[in-house]
Amino acid sequence: MTKKEREKSAKDLLNFIERATAPFQVVQESERLLAEAGFEELSLCEPWELKPGGAYMVPVYGTTLFAFCVGEHFEAGGVIHAACAHTDHPCLRVKPKAELCSRGYMKLDVEVYGGAILNTWLDRPLSIAGQVTLRSGELYEPEMRLVDWKRPLLTIPNLAIHMNREVNNGVRLNEQSEMLPLIAMVQDKLEQEDFFLKLLAKECGVSPEEILDFDLYVYNAEKGCLLGAHDEFVSAPRLDNLTSCYACLQAITAAAGARKDSERLNLIVLFDNEEIGSRTKQGADSLVANLILEKIYDGLSYDRARLTDSYFKSMMLSLDVAHAHHPNYEQKSDPNLRVICGQGPALKLSYSQRYATDTKAVGIVSQLCEANHIPYQKFVNRSDIPGGSTLGTITSAYLPMLTVDLGIGVLAMHSARELMAGEDQEALNTLVYCFFL
Repeated sequence: MTKKEREKSAKDLLNFIERATAPFQVVQESERLLAEAGFEELSLCEPWELKPGGAYMVPVYGTTLFAFCVGEHFEAGGVIHAACAHTDHPCLRVKPKAELCSRGYMKLDVEVYGGAILNTWLDRPLSIAGQVTLRSGELYEPEMRLVDWKRPLLTIPNLAIHMNREVNNGVRLNEQSEMLPLIAMVQDKLEQEDFFLKLLAKECGVSPEEILDFDLYVYNAEKGCLLGAHDEFVSAPRLDNLTSCYACLQAITAAAGARKDSERLNLIVLFDNEEIGSRTKQGADSLVANLILEKIYDGLSYDRARLTDSYFKSMMLSLDVAHAHHPNYEQKSDPNLRVICGQGPALKLSYSQRYATDTKAVGIVSQLCEANHIPYQKFVNRSDIPGGSTLGTITSAYLPMLTVDLGIGVLAMHSARELMAGEDQEALNTLVYCFFL
């Protein structure tokens, strides 16, 4: 891979990350990219009339997205190739009554979402994005509107070392009292009342009375960048798991344009709520993927009973970042299988099934990489350090296909800003594209 190719993939990823600030915005930006590639949007609540050779997308509850291409020669019981990732990341969520004022300092009441490294959120420019629920003339259909300030709006200041001499020995941050973002200085008592609600209303161009509820995420507003002596690294927020979302999108759009005469159904799923266990209606630990596939079969006028045949012939890639070997913490990696940044995606193995480990699926991906000159690695956790779980084992329990967990190695996983090697993105894009061809 040339330096120019590596940098282009990395910069394209950074552009995606800058727009994809919260799960609602991840889906919005993904829909935009898919629409540009000719994908037609379908509604969950209506019957579908699908055509062989067609490309379609289906948003689910605003934060999950399905997209699929029906090969011109795909038949009932045919092979499905699926790739899944997740749209959420560890962050802070704004509580419904958000204002907390102390001596003129206006703070926001927030809840920690997922396994965030809390101290990495301090002293950074932060912003807010998500969805707002507005009054409408339809009782059961309130208006849903996306919002993203797209500018530094908040920060969580550290306590000076003079007031906390033990800070460099490690300090436990209290999620309720010490992780509250500062948003403004407000002395006037009238202005303090419903301060954030009024600010949100102004951003949405409505009156405060029109706002019924909101689902808002505090995100790191810093832009990502290339760094390193040779610009080999990507430093950015939300690498977990937008690297994988972007690979899914790039692969399925490219494959749709390259080959319509396939005998397969290609599918990507960008699930929400992986960081909190996936057990939601829009998460991987639900029936939503099964229901979508049933609707696809109905839309093609295929016998739904043949879908079972498809499952047992098919294969899924569960895409999520992997733990790269940290050069300052040699003892934290397995002595034999370490993921090195820049040496390709990692196939993640776990005999306790924290990752989906099908040896045949691992063999297939290994051969796919070798046939297409894609670098790859294998990864296991140390036996005494259990790793985090992923979508793979959850999704394959509902969709019983051969499954393998894989992803790009990153450092500082779950930090407000993570690090990876730029060339690994192009390798992952290519791998998923070859899987879909």
